[in-house]
Amino acid sequence: MANPGILYVTMQPEPGLPLEQFHEWYNNEHGPTRLKLPQIFTNGLRYRAADGQEPTFLAAYDVTSMPLLETETYTSLRANRSPREADTIGQVDVQRYFWDRVLGKQSPLFMPIEQLTDDEAEGLTLVAVQLTPKESENSVEEIQKWYGEEHMDMLSKVPGWLRSRLFKTSCLDKGEPTRFIALHDYAKTNGLGGVEYQAAISTPRTKELYAKYATMSSRRIFSLFYTFGAGSRDLHNLSLLPAATSTFKSPDGKTFTTNTSSPSIESFITTPDGLSIPYRLEGNPDPKAPTVAFCNSLLTSYHMWDRFISIFAAQRPQYRILRYDFRGRYSIPSPPQVSTLDILADDINSLLTALRIPKLDTLIGVSMGGATTLKFALKYPSKLGKFVACDFNVASSAANTAAWKDRITIAETPLDDGAAGIGKLAGQTVERWFHPSTMQKPDTVAWIQDMVASNDIEGFRYGCQALWDYDMKSQMEECAVPGLLVVGEGDGKGALVKAMDGFKGLVGEKGVDLAIVPETGHLPMCEDPEGFWKAIQGFV
Repeated sequence: MANPGILYVTMQPEPGLPLEQFHEWYNNEHGPTRLKLPQIFTNGLRYRAADGQEPTFLAAYDVTSMPLLETETYTSLRANRSPREADTIGQVDVQRYFWDRVLGKQSPLFMPIEQLTDDEAEGLTLVAVQLTPKESENSVEEIQKWYGEEHMDMLSKVPGWLRSRLFKTSCLDKGEPTRFIALHDYAKTNGLGGVEYQAAISTPRTKELYAKYATMSSRRIFSLFYTFGAGSRDLHNLSLLPAATSTFKSPDGKTFTTNTSSPSIESFITTPDGLSIPYRLEGNPDPKAPTVAFCNSLLTSYHMWDRFISIFAAQRPQYRILRYDFRGRYSIPSPPQVSTLDILADDINSLLTALRIPKLDTLIGVSMGGATTLKFALKYPSKLGKFVACDFNVASSAANTAAWKDRITIAETPLDDGAAGIGKLAGQTVERWFHPSTMQKPDTVAWIQDMVASNDIEGFRYGCQALWDYDMKSQMEECAVPGLLVVGEGDGKGALVKAMDGFKGLVGEKGVDLAIVPETGHLPMCEDPEGFWKAIQGFV
């Protein structure tokens, strides 16, 4: 049976520890590691003292069942700290408390804080009151009854009140005397100290409680300033670190942060079905900066955008930039699941949720990423400002499906010398994708060919099936998100130019424009990054 509670951690950094170092570690390493365990933690919230007292910082994590904090899944996090975490936490006075939930009451207007946007959540007020039962008989029971029968009801009349919860000493603290902590959530503008609040703390029963049954050990007021997601995203504090000491690589090698030339975060999120999706976040370090995201083609990694991102970041410094690797780029969970465009759109949504990005300014995708971009615009229109969809078709064909099946066979068939067949497929793919003029650029050919050859073979088998038997033609008119279509002049020897010109008028009520990038094929942003920028700069 579940025993919900809270992990309540107060922190006071030592004077010699720079706050940006403390926050960057906590926001990019410590917190997201916990939020990657949704079976244990439903949220993670950071507060700053609003009452001038110390400790200055508080982190609160709602726990689905407190005994899970004794499992290896959680205890291994503390046992296997990174050297950076051990060094940083050694410079912080940390007090950890386990509390079991007893009861609670919430306003009809209350929404779980982790479901709010950062703008909505920032500045919410938390009042934390610790009570120690007196030695009088029935003190524990009287405290609980007072909260449940009177005090929470009285507090609910205070303007801005959102929620009250009562916790007691956890079952994990075996042999410890029972103590209580009450956590009261209020809106940014509230009536704390006002008439209704004074009435709530001045009733005859309240006075009797403190006279006979309880001692107030402490009362703290905090202001919420950061809500964790499962993905590391704090470019701001990372950008404040000295370049020489900014680089961090997690023990598992899956998270890498640095400010050597500009701040960037490489990490991963886990989808509901257990797939690990690597991502890279860079660009404008302002937490409120608009975000542009990029969808790759099948068989490539997010590094296919490297050359274009150099141009884009220089031309549009106001944007935060998000890239990620498609489902099917690497190994996939067992039993393997066939990809669909719906699932790929859901993966983007999972990534945005983990990074607490409520809405993308722009989504740019090519090939399968182009089809996914349109699907995301259709499925999640409230989460997208505009899109650029490149070198794709709105429906598959029987011939195209058959071609993908043939490519799977090539990838899975070892060559005579024992080498993996996907190396052969890589050569064929690049020759099919690229414009003849691009094939005269050996560095570009080798760059993408090596990228294709390194794709996981089983991932490719199941990932490419998103391009089988799909049809978005009937949905295109419903598209409410402004868009731009882009195609390489020579993609499919010009056939895709004709196809995209044929459906550009069917996207949304008024159709969208089609831009053609000269002397490029299927990946114009790789073949001619400057040319691709000229095609989209007026739209983005």
